[in-house]
Amino acid sequence: MKFRSLLSLLFLFACHALAELTPGELAHIGNTIWQNECAGTVEGLTSWNAGEDFASLGIGHFIWYPAGRRGPFDESFPKLMAFMESHGTKPPPWTLSACPWNSRAEFQRDLHGDRMNVLRKFLAGSIATQTAFLVQRMEQALPKMLIQAPAAQREKIRTNFERLTGSSRGTFALIDYVNFKGEGTLASERYQGEGWGLMQVLGGMSGDGDPVRDFAESAGRVLMRRVQNAPQERHEERWLPGWKNRVSSYAK
Repeated sequence: MKFRSLLSLLFLFACHALAELTPGELAHIGNTIWQNECAGTVEGLTSWNAGEDFASLGIGHFIWYPAGRRGPFDESFPKLMAFMESHGTKPPPWTLSACPWNSRAEFQRDLHGDRMNVLRKFLAGSIATQTAFLVQRMEQALPKMLIQAPAAQREKIRTNFERLTGSSRGTFALIDYVNFKGEGTLASERYQGEGWGLMQVLGGMSGDGDPVRDFAESAGRVLMRRVQNAPQERHEERWLPGWKNRVSSYAK
């Protein structure tokens, strides 16, 4: 009971810390994530990367698996659509059902069709709501991590989370990374038993100096370890330079 009560307090702390972001800071967060994921383009809001088995949609490249298929990564696009609908933003009705594309080839053939044009227009016009969804995910991350983290790491994770929410730079790093690589709590998001999410980055921080730089350096190490542990056929080394540039930008 005491641990659950602590989690409730931590959840309230996270909500309070993030609620202090100004509208300008929230707009900056949304636009920066859009830039990171889609090069800031409307066309980049709908993509399906080569070598992946899911569509990546919206400013956060939210994952949408083909109908009836599941993978190791958290499927976030249906959650985004449900969030939008519950907050008064009406998505195209077909986005509330199963993914209409069964493969990247089907997706590419539809890339300039009416359905995709409507989706891009909708996503480009709902940046603020997508950003609010990202903030909500961050608000919910700390309790989830503390439930799943080894007992010996919980205090360190909590402390480093609090250090980062003490500044807008740190809060942005948390919001961006949890969207980028997840909370690190899913057993399916592991290579050789080691995860690469926010929980692992917070647990790998030294606790010294500038917390944002500390976080960025830990994230670089975690992502390097992911690539080293990844199945060779995935060739994840091709993505590592971009990943490292992204997390190193947190400290700039």
